[in-house]
Amino acid sequence: MVGSGLSNQIGASVGALAFPVLGPVGVVAVRQWVAAVVLLAAGRPRVRGFGAAQWRPVLGLAVAYAVMNLTLYAAIDRIGLGLAVTLEFLGPLAVALATARHRRGVLCALAASAAVVVLVRPQPSTDYAGIALGLTAAGCWACYILLNRTVGRRLPGLAGSAAAAAVSGALYLPVGVVVLWRSEPSWAALLCALGAGVLSSAVPLLADLLALRRVPAHFFGVFMSVNPVFAALIGLLVLGQHLDPWSWAAVAVIVGANAVAAGGGPGRRVPFRAAADRP
Repeated sequence: MVGSGLSNQIGASVGALAFPVLGPVGVVAVRQWVAAVVLLAAGRPRVRGFGAAQWRPVLGLAVAYAVMNLTLYAAIDRIGLGLAVTLEFLGPLAVALATARHRRGVLCALAASAAVVVLVRPQPSTDYAGIALGLTAAGCWACYILLNRTVGRRLPGLAGSAAAAAVSGALYLPVGVVVLWRSEPSWAALLCALGAGVLSSAVPLLADLLALRRVPAHFFGVFMSVNPVFAALIGLLVLGQHLDPWSWAAVAVIVGANAVAAGGGPGRRVPFRAAADRP
């Protein structure tokens, strides 16, 4: 689980190194293509057997996945890795709180809301467009989790996720080809984009599947909450992006709210279950 979280955030930071050449769109396009190849190889979906009831959530999942990664990487480009990933994690938190049946859910919601106010507090350097992109990524991740549940009920194994990744990768073909052709990227930029795809897609997928065979799903969900901390630390070490003390405190509050909400109560289904299928 540690390897999965670190790999995911290191992949995002490596991809950010290619932003000056490829931009977020180019990097996301390469990442989507890598994810499509990896998931198609792992899931081997028999798309000819899909009916309308299967294709509808798969297509919705593909769109949510495509928009989620694009808005996340665009947010990383504007407001930094730590803040962007923290805002994105409000999506899973919202799903967890929406399904909570305990008073702690209200307390988590209030704590997370206060933390978000701290993160987006008006300052001369506040990038509201970047914050809006991070919140859009959060909404897309919430949709992704809910759609992944539906796909999981209607299709076996990774078939649905693989088909969605393939559709998402196909959506990025036109714009990705244009960006790569116009930017004339160096080998270093291409390797960074490919590294983002491998580290943020292939490695977490394998690690999460292995982890879920050994640990309870709710514990996996709680542990996922440390990803914003990993993102902030790697953003600092790799990209030189600094958070002020108030932002660090807000990140800690959101991480705590995620952990408490994901822990839930005995027997409660954990919405983070679908995170293992996140390419």
